[in-house]
Amino acid sequence: MTLFLYLLAAHALCDYPLQGDFLAKAKNRTMAIPGFPFWQALSAHAMIHAGAVAWLTGSWWLGAAEFVAHWITDDLKCRGKIGLNTDQAIHIICKIVWAVIAVQAR
Repeated sequence: MTLFLYLLAAHALCDYPLQGDFLAKAKNRTMAIPGFPFWQALSAHAMIHAGAVAWLTGSWWLGAAEFVAHWITDDLKCRGKIGLNTDQAIHIICKIVWAVIAVQAR
């Protein structure tokens, strides 16, 4: 349970203050900042999350899974395919899965 709480706290930190206004806007392919590729900003944002997951779980491959899951989920949100609440629910479900896998691997 402790790992799950740390993952949630890291998620809040990475998704809000560490994302900032620039990444929040630049990662959106439908309203990208001219001259700045959306995928670069989205990848940077997903990498911040991936680093937090890898650090907290001690698993580079869980970090890689977080990168992919976060990238796809945020892109779907930015394209209007899912809403903010669904986006956040997916992120939380991922943290549950990562925590269970990490604890079972110990």
